[in-house]
Amino acid sequence: MQSLSGICKKLGRSSRFFLQLTPSVGFSTSCYFCSQKKKKNPYQEVDQDKYSNLIRSIVSTRISSQTPESLFQEDDLLYGPVSKCKAQEQESRPKVTQNTVLLLNPEKRNGSNTLPESSIPLKIPLQKNKMPSVTRILQQTMTAKQILILERWKQRMILKLGEDGFAKYTSDIFLQGKHFHEALEAILSSHDQLKELDEKTISSGYVASVQHVLKDISGVRALESAVHHETLKYLGLLDCVAEYRGKLCVIDWKTSEKPKPFIRNTYDNPLQVVAYVGAINHDANYNFEVQCGLIVVAYKDGSPAHTHFMDSDLCSQYWPKWLLRLEKYTEKEKNQATLNPD
Repeated sequence: MQSLSGICKKLGRSSRFFLQLTPSVGFSTSCYFCSQKKKKNPYQEVDQDKYSNLIRSIVSTRISSQTPESLFQEDDLLYGPVSKCKAQEQESRPKVTQNTVLLLNPEKRNGSNTLPESSIPLKIPLQKNKMPSVTRILQQTMTAKQILILERWKQRMILKLGEDGFAKYTSDIFLQGKHFHEALEAILSSHDQLKELDEKTISSGYVASVQHVLKDISGVRALESAVHHETLKYLGLLDCVAEYRGKLCVIDWKTSEKPKPFIRNTYDNPLQVVAYVGAINHDANYNFEVQCGLIVVAYKDGSPAHTHFMDSDLCSQYWPKWLLRLEKYTEKEKNQATLNPD
Protein backbone atom coordinates (compact mmCIF):
# COMPACT_ATOMS: atom_id res chain seq x y z
CA MET A 1 0.00 0.00 0.00
CA GLN A 2 1.43 3.36 -0.98
CA SER A 3 2.19 5.87 1.70
CA LEU A 4 0.40 9.17 1.85
CA SER A 5 3.58 11.05 1.02
CA GLY A 6 4.08 8.99 -2.14
CA ILE A 7 0.61 9.78 -3.38
CA CYS A 8 1.13 13.49 -2.79
CA LYS A 9 4.40 13.40 -4.77
CA LYS A 10 2.67 11.78 -7.74
CA LEU A 11 -0.11 14.38 -7.67
CA GLY A 12 2.46 17.12 -7.56
CA ARG A 13 4.26 15.71 -10.59
CA SER A 14 0.99 15.39 -12.55
CA SER A 15 0.08 18.94 -11.64
CA ARG A 16 3.35 20.27 -13.00
CA PHE A 17 2.77 18.27 -16.14
CA PHE A 18 -0.51 19.99 -16.92
CA LEU A 19 0.89 23.37 -16.07
CA GLN A 20 3.66 22.86 -18.62
CA LEU A 21 1.19 21.82 -21.34
CA THR A 22 -1.25 24.68 -20.80
CA PRO A 23 0.62 27.37 -22.82
CA SER A 24 0.95 25.12 -25.89
CA VAL A 25 -2.83 24.42 -25.93
CA GLY A 26 -3.82 28.11 -26.03
CA PHE A 27 -1.14 29.10 -28.63
CA SER A 28 -2.24 30.07 -32.15
CA THR A 29 -0.49 31.76 -35.09
CA SER A 30 -3.80 32.97 -36.59
CA CYS A 31 -4.02 36.77 -36.87
CA TYR A 32 -7.83 36.61 -36.34
CA PHE A 33 -7.55 35.07 -32.93
CA CYS A 34 -4.72 37.36 -31.96
CA SER A 35 -6.50 40.56 -32.95
CA GLN A 36 -10.03 39.70 -31.74
CA LYS A 37 -10.93 41.13 -28.36
CA LYS A 38 -12.72 39.01 -25.89
CA LYS A 39 -16.46 39.89 -26.00
CA LYS A 40 -18.45 40.49 -22.84
CA ASN A 41 -21.12 37.88 -22.25
CA PRO A 42 -24.49 39.77 -21.85
CA TYR A 43 -25.98 36.89 -19.89
CA GLN A 44 -23.50 37.47 -17.10
CA GLU A 45 -25.32 40.70 -16.23
CA VAL A 46 -28.70 38.94 -15.74
CA ASP A 47 -29.83 38.50 -12.16
CA GLN A 48 -29.82 34.69 -12.06
CA ASP A 49 -31.44 34.47 -8.64
CA LYS A 50 -34.32 36.72 -9.69
CA TYR A 51 -35.24 34.63 -12.76
CA SER A 52 -34.23 31.18 -11.51
CA ASN A 53 -37.84 30.09 -10.91
CA LEU A 54 -38.87 31.28 -14.36
CA ILE A 55 -35.99 29.49 -16.11
CA ARG A 56 -36.56 26.31 -14.12
CA SER A 57 -40.29 26.28 -15.05
CA ILE A 58 -39.47 26.68 -18.76
CA VAL A 59 -36.74 24.04 -19.08
CA SER A 60 -38.26 21.48 -16.72
CA THR A 61 -41.03 20.34 -19.08
CA ARG A 62 -41.42 19.74 -22.81
CA ILE A 63 -45.10 20.72 -22.94
CA SER A 64 -45.90 24.36 -22.23
CA SER A 65 -47.86 24.77 -19.01
CA GLN A 66 -48.48 28.46 -19.55
CA THR A 67 -51.95 29.87 -19.00
CA PRO A 68 -53.25 33.43 -19.40
CA GLU A 69 -52.80 33.87 -15.67
CA SER A 70 -49.19 32.63 -15.72
CA LEU A 71 -48.38 34.83 -18.71
CA PHE A 72 -49.61 37.89 -16.82
CA GLN A 73 -47.53 36.83 -13.81
CA GLU A 74 -44.41 36.43 -15.93
CA ASP A 75 -45.03 39.75 -17.64
CA ASP A 76 -45.44 41.40 -14.26
CA LEU A 77 -42.17 39.80 -13.09
CA LEU A 78 -40.22 40.94 -16.16
CA TYR A 79 -41.64 44.43 -16.72
CA GLY A 80 -43.36 45.36 -13.49
CA PRO A 81 -47.04 46.10 -12.83
CA VAL A 82 -49.13 47.67 -15.58
CA SER A 83 -49.79 51.37 -14.98
CA LYS A 84 -53.18 52.75 -16.02
CA CYS A 85 -53.16 55.60 -18.50
CA LYS A 86 -54.59 58.98 -17.58
CA ALA A 87 -57.52 58.63 -19.95
CA GLN A 88 -58.81 55.59 -18.08
CA GLU A 89 -58.42 57.36 -14.77
CA GLN A 90 -60.46 60.28 -16.05
CA GLU A 91 -63.23 58.00 -17.30
CA SER A 92 -63.49 56.30 -13.91
CA ARG A 93 -64.16 59.59 -12.17
CA PRO A 94 -67.84 60.28 -11.42
CA LYS A 95 -69.47 62.82 -13.68
CA VAL A 96 -70.58 66.11 -12.20
CA THR A 97 -73.68 67.90 -13.41
CA GLN A 98 -73.27 71.34 -14.95
CA ASN A 99 -76.76 72.34 -13.84
CA THR A 100 -77.06 74.63 -10.82
CA VAL A 101 -80.84 74.45 -10.35
CA LEU A 102 -81.64 73.55 -6.73
CA LEU A 103 -83.99 70.80 -5.62
CA LEU A 104 -85.74 73.08 -3.13
CA ASN A 105 -87.26 76.48 -3.70
CA PRO A 106 -86.63 78.99 -0.88
CA GLU A 107 -89.35 81.28 -2.24
CA LYS A 108 -92.03 78.71 -1.45
CA ARG A 109 -90.99 78.37 2.18
CA ASN A 110 -92.70 81.65 2.93
CA GLY A 111 -95.92 80.44 1.29
CA SER A 112 -98.74 78.35 2.70
CA ASN A 113 -97.71 74.88 3.81
CA THR A 114 -100.87 74.09 5.73
CA LEU A 115 -103.78 72.18 4.28
CA PRO A 116 -107.33 73.42 5.05
CA GLU A 117 -109.64 70.68 6.28
CA SER A 118 -112.22 71.35 3.56
CA SER A 119 -109.77 71.47 0.67
CA ILE A 120 -109.91 68.92 -2.14
CA PRO A 121 -106.65 67.31 -3.34
CA LEU A 122 -105.26 68.83 -6.51
CA LYS A 123 -105.77 66.86 -9.69
CA ILE A 124 -104.27 68.86 -12.54
CA PRO A 125 -104.80 67.09 -15.92
CA LEU A 126 -101.74 66.24 -17.93
CA GLN A 127 -101.54 68.20 -21.17
CA LYS A 128 -99.25 67.04 -23.92
CA ASN A 129 -96.70 69.56 -25.13
CA LYS A 130 -93.11 69.64 -26.34
CA MET A 131 -91.65 69.07 -22.88
CA PRO A 132 -90.44 65.49 -22.29
CA SER A 133 -91.90 63.43 -19.46
CA VAL A 134 -89.89 62.06 -16.56
CA THR A 135 -90.71 58.53 -17.70
CA ARG A 136 -89.44 59.17 -21.23
CA ILE A 137 -86.22 60.77 -20.00
CA LEU A 138 -85.43 57.78 -17.78
CA GLN A 139 -86.27 55.27 -20.52
CA GLN A 140 -84.12 57.03 -23.12
CA THR A 141 -81.09 57.33 -20.82
CA MET A 142 -80.88 53.84 -19.37
CA THR A 143 -77.39 52.41 -19.02
CA ALA A 144 -76.19 49.56 -21.23
CA LYS A 145 -76.41 47.23 -18.24
CA GLN A 146 -80.03 48.18 -17.57
CA ILE A 147 -80.94 47.65 -21.23
CA LEU A 148 -79.23 44.24 -21.23
CA ILE A 149 -81.04 43.11 -18.06
CA LEU A 150 -84.39 44.23 -19.49
CA GLU A 151 -83.77 42.51 -22.82
CA ARG A 152 -82.71 39.24 -21.17
CA TRP A 153 -85.85 39.27 -19.04
CA LYS A 154 -87.98 39.89 -22.14
CA GLN A 155 -86.36 37.02 -24.05
CA ARG A 156 -86.79 34.63 -21.12
CA MET A 157 -90.48 35.53 -20.85
CA ILE A 158 -91.00 35.09 -24.61
CA LEU A 159 -89.37 31.65 -24.51
CA LYS A 160 -91.64 30.73 -21.61
CA LEU A 161 -94.92 32.27 -22.79
CA GLY A 162 -94.47 32.81 -26.53
CA GLU A 163 -94.95 36.10 -28.38
CA ASP A 164 -98.73 36.24 -27.87
CA GLY A 165 -98.49 35.08 -24.28
CA PHE A 166 -95.91 37.73 -23.46
CA ALA A 167 -98.07 40.45 -25.04
CA LYS A 168 -101.04 39.33 -22.91
CA TYR A 169 -98.84 39.18 -19.80
CA THR A 170 -97.62 42.78 -20.21
CA SER A 171 -101.19 43.94 -20.93
CA ASP A 172 -102.44 42.28 -17.75
CA ILE A 173 -99.65 43.86 -15.70
CA PHE A 174 -100.58 47.28 -17.05
CA LEU A 175 -104.28 46.81 -16.25
CA GLN A 176 -103.52 45.56 -12.74
CA GLY A 177 -101.39 48.63 -12.07
CA LYS A 178 -104.07 50.91 -13.47
CA HIS A 179 -106.79 49.38 -11.28
CA PHE A 180 -104.49 49.55 -8.26
CA HIS A 181 -103.91 53.28 -8.75
CA GLU A 182 -107.63 53.88 -9.27
CA ALA A 183 -108.41 52.11 -6.01
CA LEU A 184 -105.82 54.13 -4.09
CA GLU A 185 -107.08 57.37 -5.58
CA ALA A 186 -110.62 56.49 -4.47
CA ILE A 187 -109.48 55.47 -0.98
CA LEU A 188 -107.46 58.64 -0.43
CA SER A 189 -109.90 61.14 -1.96
CA SER A 190 -113.53 60.41 -1.07
CA HIS A 191 -115.87 57.58 -0.18
CA ASP A 192 -118.10 58.43 -3.16
CA GLN A 193 -115.39 57.37 -5.62
CA LEU A 194 -114.73 54.26 -3.57
CA LYS A 195 -118.34 53.15 -3.99
CA GLU A 196 -118.02 53.32 -7.77
CA LEU A 197 -115.25 50.70 -7.81
CA ASP A 198 -116.09 47.03 -8.05
CA GLU A 199 -115.47 44.75 -5.08
CA LYS A 200 -112.80 42.80 -7.00
CA THR A 201 -110.62 45.89 -7.42
CA ILE A 202 -110.99 47.01 -3.81
CA SER A 203 -110.21 43.57 -2.39
CA SER A 204 -107.23 42.89 -4.66
CA GLY A 205 -103.97 41.66 -3.23
CA TYR A 206 -102.24 44.94 -4.07
CA VAL A 207 -104.71 46.96 -2.01
CA ALA A 208 -104.42 44.52 0.88
CA SER A 209 -100.64 44.80 0.63
CA VAL A 210 -100.64 48.56 1.39
CA GLN A 211 -103.20 48.63 4.20
CA HIS A 212 -100.53 49.13 6.88
CA VAL A 213 -99.05 52.01 4.84
CA LEU A 214 -102.38 53.80 4.40
CA LYS A 215 -102.74 54.06 8.19
CA ASP A 216 -99.68 56.36 8.27
CA ILE A 217 -100.87 58.66 5.45
CA SER A 218 -102.81 61.88 6.07
CA GLY A 219 -103.20 65.40 4.70
CA VAL A 220 -103.44 64.48 1.02
CA ARG A 221 -102.47 67.46 -1.17
CA ALA A 222 -102.54 66.00 -4.71
CA LEU A 223 -103.66 62.79 -6.48
CA GLU A 224 -102.81 61.72 -10.04
CA SER A 225 -101.82 65.31 -10.75
CA ALA A 226 -99.64 66.76 -13.50
CA VAL A 227 -96.53 68.69 -12.57
CA HIS A 228 -93.89 70.49 -14.62
CA HIS A 229 -90.56 72.10 -13.88
CA GLU A 230 -90.70 75.66 -15.17
CA THR A 231 -86.92 76.07 -15.37
CA LEU A 232 -85.68 72.64 -16.49
CA LYS A 233 -88.63 72.07 -18.86
CA TYR A 234 -89.86 68.58 -18.07
CA LEU A 235 -93.21 67.25 -16.84
CA GLY A 236 -94.82 64.22 -15.27
CA LEU A 237 -97.91 62.73 -13.65
CA LEU A 238 -97.31 62.06 -9.97
CA ASP A 239 -99.30 59.51 -7.95
CA CYS A 240 -99.76 61.31 -4.66
CA VAL A 241 -98.55 64.11 -2.41
CA ALA A 242 -99.43 63.57 1.23
CA GLU A 243 -98.02 63.42 4.73
CA TYR A 244 -96.39 60.15 5.71
CA ARG A 245 -95.81 59.96 9.45
CA GLY A 246 -95.89 63.74 9.61
CA LYS A 247 -93.53 64.36 6.65
CA LEU A 248 -94.89 65.83 3.42
CA CYS A 249 -93.82 63.47 0.62
CA VAL A 250 -94.17 62.70 -3.04
CA ILE A 251 -95.53 59.14 -2.88
CA ASP A 252 -94.99 56.72 -5.74
CA TRP A 253 -97.03 53.49 -5.74
CA LYS A 254 -95.38 50.52 -7.44
CA THR A 255 -96.42 46.91 -8.03
CA SER A 256 -94.05 43.98 -8.16
CA GLU A 257 -94.08 40.19 -8.37
CA LYS A 258 -90.72 39.94 -6.61
CA PRO A 259 -89.81 41.35 -3.17
CA LYS A 260 -87.94 44.67 -3.20
CA PRO A 261 -86.83 45.13 0.41
CA PHE A 262 -84.09 47.66 -0.38
CA ILE A 263 -84.22 50.95 -2.24
CA ARG A 264 -81.51 49.75 -4.63
CA ASN A 265 -83.97 47.07 -5.82
CA THR A 266 -86.25 49.80 -7.19
CA TYR A 267 -83.79 50.81 -9.94
CA ASP A 268 -84.71 54.29 -11.29
CA ASN A 269 -87.73 54.86 -9.05
CA PRO A 270 -85.82 57.17 -6.65
CA LEU A 271 -84.84 59.36 -9.62
CA GLN A 272 -88.48 59.54 -10.68
CA VAL A 273 -89.57 60.58 -7.18
CA VAL A 274 -86.89 63.24 -6.81
CA ALA A 275 -87.72 64.58 -10.28
CA TYR A 276 -91.32 65.13 -9.12
CA VAL A 277 -90.12 66.71 -5.86
CA GLY A 278 -88.03 69.24 -7.79
CA ALA A 279 -90.86 69.91 -10.25
CA ILE A 280 -93.41 70.60 -7.50
CA ASN A 281 -91.05 73.05 -5.86
CA HIS A 282 -90.75 74.99 -9.14
CA ASP A 283 -94.35 74.69 -10.35
CA ALA A 284 -96.59 77.71 -9.69
CA ASN A 285 -99.66 75.44 -9.47
CA TYR A 286 -98.43 74.14 -6.11
CA ASN A 287 -98.16 76.67 -3.28
CA PHE A 288 -96.14 74.36 -1.00
CA GLU A 289 -92.67 72.90 -0.86
CA VAL A 290 -91.88 69.17 -0.67
CA GLN A 291 -88.60 67.87 0.74
CA CYS A 292 -89.17 64.11 1.06
CA GLY A 293 -90.28 61.14 -1.00
CA LEU A 294 -91.75 57.69 -0.44
CA ILE A 295 -91.67 54.58 -2.66
CA VAL A 296 -94.28 51.93 -1.81
CA VAL A 297 -93.91 48.50 -3.45
CA ALA A 298 -97.13 46.46 -3.29
CA TYR A 299 -97.42 42.71 -3.94
CA LYS A 300 -100.12 40.76 -5.72
CA ASP A 301 -100.27 38.04 -3.08
CA GLY A 302 -101.20 40.60 -0.42
CA SER A 303 -97.96 40.35 1.56
CA PRO A 304 -97.04 43.60 3.36
CA ALA A 305 -95.69 46.24 0.99
CA HIS A 306 -92.13 47.49 1.34
CA THR A 307 -91.76 51.22 2.00
CA HIS A 308 -88.65 53.21 1.12
CA PHE A 309 -88.66 56.63 2.75
CA MET A 310 -86.42 59.29 1.20
CA ASP A 311 -85.64 62.11 3.62
CA SER A 312 -84.39 65.50 2.48
CA ASP A 313 -80.73 64.41 2.62
CA LEU A 314 -81.33 61.33 0.49
CA CYS A 315 -83.38 63.34 -2.01
CA SER A 316 -80.50 65.83 -2.23
CA GLN A 317 -78.16 62.94 -3.07
CA TYR A 318 -80.38 61.69 -5.90
CA TRP A 319 -81.06 65.14 -7.36
CA PRO A 320 -77.65 65.53 -9.12
CA LYS A 321 -78.07 62.02 -10.56
CA TRP A 322 -81.41 63.04 -12.03
CA LEU A 323 -79.87 66.20 -13.47
CA LEU A 324 -77.19 64.08 -15.18
CA ARG A 325 -79.86 61.91 -16.78
CA LEU A 326 -81.70 65.04 -17.91
CA GLU A 327 -78.49 66.44 -19.43
CA LYS A 328 -77.82 63.12 -21.15
CA TYR A 329 -81.31 63.16 -22.66
CA THR A 330 -80.95 66.76 -23.85
CA GLU A 331 -77.59 65.98 -25.48
CA LYS A 332 -79.03 62.88 -27.14
CA GLU A 333 -81.94 64.87 -28.56
CA LYS A 334 -79.58 67.53 -29.92
CA ASN A 335 -77.46 64.90 -31.68
CA GLN A 336 -80.52 63.30 -33.25
CA ALA A 337 -81.80 66.70 -34.41
CA THR A 338 -78.43 67.35 -36.05
CA LEU A 339 -78.47 64.01 -37.88
CA ASN A 340 -82.14 64.33 -38.88
CA PRO A 341 -82.86 68.04 -39.43
CA ASP A 342 -86.26 67.29 -41.01
